[in-house]
Amino acid sequence: MKWLFAFLLAVVIFGSAAFFGYHIIVKPELAVRAEQSGEVPEEPRVDVSLPEFQQAAKLRQEGKLTEARAALSSFLQRYPNGMHTEEAKDLLGDVNMDILLSKYPTPEKQVYIVKSGDVLARVAAKMKTTPELIMRTNNLNGTMLRIGERLLISRPEFSLFIQRKTHSVVLLDKGTFFKGYHIRSSKLPPKHPARITTKVAETMAWRGGKRVGFGTPEYVGSTRWIRLNTPGYTLYAEPSAGTPQPGGVPPPPNGLAMAPADVEELSGLVNAKTAVTITD
Repeated sequence: MKWLFAFLLAVVIFGSAAFFGYHIIVKPELAVRAEQSGEVPEEPRVDVSLPEFQQAAKLRQEGKLTEARAALSSFLQRYPNGMHTEEAKDLLGDVNMDILLSKYPTPEKQVYIVKSGDVLARVAAKMKTTPELIMRTNNLNGTMLRIGERLLISRPEFSLFIQRKTHSVVLLDKGTFFKGYHIRSSKLPPKHPARITTKVAETMAWRGGKRVGFGTPEYVGSTRWIRLNTPGYTLYAEPSAGTPQPGGVPPPPNGLAMAPADVEELSGLVNAKTAVTITD
């Protein structure tokens, strides 16, 4: 047994010597060489934000939308450059839309009772919102209103922030992030200012190669464009590979191409008073 004890003692002594030798001599030397060669290894990042993000996502899954919205907004304030920031923005955008385009009750929604003589366009103008937003919020199938009908009215103050280099369109409500969209491709004038402040000029709907109006049967399922008040800037629908041009109309000579569903969604939220900022 003495030989076994001696063997174990030797293993402990030489093992400890090797361990300390590596961490005291070899590891620092390897780090110096790596730094000299420009190969500085990255230290593993501790994902301290994951539990909070998972909790916010769980609230959304449980249908607790206002709680999820508050949790995600707080998360983005705490971790503006965190490992899950982009995921949190995407999720917050979905939650905001879930709340806005439904009868989900929130303090910012106002109840409007339809009176004699009311038409959708007049109610929208009176309540400072858009006809399409009223329709989508209240799940209306048409523009006809019934006397005594209770409508939930949202009055967001939307603006658009377009970044050319990152190919992104950000929808803001009262200056706060609401939802982000991706630009698929862009065809812009060769010369343009680094920063442009403009507005939405009009929203357009196309079907069968012709322009159609809001409230017509052809409007449902039409392809939307958003033309800005600056020449060369139109947000238009670009199809995926192998699919026909949406609306049967060729794209404009200049503009920003987006997914058809994204342009359709945005076109129901903005109007001719919506402010737009464009930067590099």
